[in-house]
Amino acid sequence: MCKEKTPILESRHLNKVFTAPDGRPLYANNDISLKFYEGETLGIAGESGCGKSTLVRVLSLLEPPTDGELLLFGENVAGLKGEKKRKMRRHIQMVFQDPTDSFSPRMKVKDILCEPLENYGLIKPSEKAAKARELLKMVELPEEFAERYPRSMSGGQKQRVAIARALALEPEILICDEATSALDVSVQKSIVELLVKLQREKHTSIIFICHDVALIRSVSHRTAIMYLGFVVELAEGKKLGRGVCHPYTEALKSAVFSLDMDFEKEIESLDSEIPSPLERPTGCPFRNRCEKCMEICAAERPQLREVEKGHWIACHLYA
Repeated sequence: MCKEKTPILESRHLNKVFTAPDGRPLYANNDISLKFYEGETLGIAGESGCGKSTLVRVLSLLEPPTDGELLLFGENVAGLKGEKKRKMRRHIQMVFQDPTDSFSPRMKVKDILCEPLENYGLIKPSEKAAKARELLKMVELPEEFAERYPRSMSGGQKQRVAIARALALEPEILICDEATSALDVSVQKSIVELLVKLQREKHTSIIFICHDVALIRSVSHRTAIMYLGFVVELAEGKKLGRGVCHPYTEALKSAVFSLDMDFEKEIESLDSEIPSPLERPTGCPFRNRCEKCMEICAAERPQLREVEKGHWIACHLYA
């Protein structure tokens, strides 16, 4: 019998609850249990407001979970504070949607790239120029870009710099939070290809956040679909949406525009917006938008069940 791989990072029944101005609880993440393995990409997809970005902020130790466990290398880091927390953060780095917002316009590219290394005392001032050139080469940018300012670069070039900066500390986990959504389609493709190449070379675990199910499916080894703070489906990337799937996943898949789609088939859309986390429906969180809603859906929240090997769905249709 094959022994299961040990995850680098694992969340166990993770919850994140904020308090609204009127005192009501806002449930951003609910009972999230996920495993992240070396050299694999876990995609996380869902509409805006489903809790994706909050989840990655918790996973990257930028936000503490309200409760639950977060295991990094087997150690529960959910309650870490101070210097211990800062040291753990170097193992999980993030690439944001708009790199411009995370760059200082007064800093040259070489300073942006080497800032994380300086923060952890891993580089001397005399080594910065050579290290910057090395990092630029890694993301396929000319070495002379080290003396540039971000304002003189295109969106795709700035995102490559952001990837290089995130990988400067050689983290085990790289989080890409909508890292391609602000780019042109052709540039998106080149950035995704770069990420795949770097993952193959460095065996980095990637968490890829996106609302595009087709893109997620093409780059991820496994994919989690989130809705209203819950994981409603977890499957191997290329199998997602083929055969049985959660009604919400089916709706997301139907909304994807593709040149290969059947243009005679009517494009289906969800009739209403995602409910507020302050006013979650009882039972299944998706029931007020689901055409297959049953009586039990209003009374009982479905749990993730393995419907086939490696494929989990939280839906009463597959009880």
